[in-house]
Amino acid sequence: MTLSSHNNTNSNRSNDNRTTVDNVTNDIDSSNTISTTTNSSGTSSIRNRDMLALKHYITAKDDINPYVEGSLHVNTLLIDLTHSNLQQRHIEQRFDRHDTLHDVKIRIHQKTGTPPHFQRLVLKSGGQVLQEIPATEEPNTSHDSHHPSDRWDDYKLGYFFGGGGNTSIDGTPIFLPSLSIHCVDINPHSVSKGGQLEDTSLVEKYTMSEQEYDARSGTLRDWSRRQRQKDETFSLRKHAQQHRELCEAQRQHKLGLPLPEGFVLDSTGKVIRDEPDVVVVPVVKKQVLHEEHDESSVANMTVGQRCQVRPGKRRGTVAYIGLVPELNAAGYWVGVIFDEPVGKTDGTAGSSSKRYFEAMPNYGGFVRGNNVQVGDFPERDILDDDDDDDDDDSDSDHDDDDDDDDEL
Repeated sequence: MTLSSHNNTNSNRSNDNRTTVDNVTNDIDSSNTISTTTNSSGTSSIRNRDMLALKHYITAKDDINPYVEGSLHVNTLLIDLTHSNLQQRHIEQRFDRHDTLHDVKIRIHQKTGTPPHFQRLVLKSGGQVLQEIPATEEPNTSHDSHHPSDRWDDYKLGYFFGGGGNTSIDGTPIFLPSLSIHCVDINPHSVSKGGQLEDTSLVEKYTMSEQEYDARSGTLRDWSRRQRQKDETFSLRKHAQQHRELCEAQRQHKLGLPLPEGFVLDSTGKVIRDEPDVVVVPVVKKQVLHEEHDESSVANMTVGQRCQVRPGKRRGTVAYIGLVPELNAAGYWVGVIFDEPVGKTDGTAGSSSKRYFEAMPNYGGFVRGNNVQVGDFPERDILDDDDDDDDDDSDSDHDDDDDDDDEL
């Protein structure tokens, strides 16, 4: 077989993208613009030079011979593989001129699932049919050299698409674009038949009734319902519009442009919607006065006394005795300045950081009176190792009965 009709010319590679660009550029009018309808109310214009630049970008290498350029070896062929049962196209698969048709069938089998003996191949170049290879309809399991499949399987691709003599007059190797091999699956029980591998409409979809979806929590409908309970004017359309406006305001702020009307920056520099101030009523924890936390729990203590605090036998000095409303817990508290940084505060209490005594960070603490023992508790020497382990055990047993809020 010869390919003289293809050896005399080096046609440009054609593809769908370039065809589309050619069709569009042919519609360019004398005003150097292309009008494309965007909606029912108007049109948008694209400059001619933009479309020309796009065309040049897509077709830039169509006139370049990849063999001469060096991007392809002279024995490499770029072949599109298509299948009769599939819409998918395997574009520009690389083959060697010395690969046999059997190699091609194996590649098609790997990509489409059609066994080699069910493949009828149609070899094309530039849309022109060069050769049809019939299917054998039965595999060569016995490796018989006279099996019908061996008639074509040993033929090399260079035989059909040009061999070493596929050169121009000056000896330059000719690149043949638009080579393709189309596989016709003749298996009546093919797994790809009828769109079984691609047509998602054939797949049974999971469905849910309106009643079941409406009863579910965590869905968009449930969220919309809860938002409507907070704001009777809420709607998904309104929410989407507000979200778009917020995103646009954030974009303008990022570009250094003035914020649109209705948006401001908060104290952290975040773009927020300018809404009327809302008075937030703080939720105050209900204070219950326990008898063990009344005035009698601190009756034998005075400011300035040395003390030891459970748990941990932490030593320090009493700095405050009284109520501490900021702790949201009723009863009397003892403010202690510890000798070591084993506390939780610096003498302040609550979110308002009201100061009750002076202490370094983590050297102060507020504890209940029943956890404080006043007396002769001098500051420990760092080398003093005479602590009684039994006291620690008794402290631990006592702590199990204490409230969670015994120290803050």
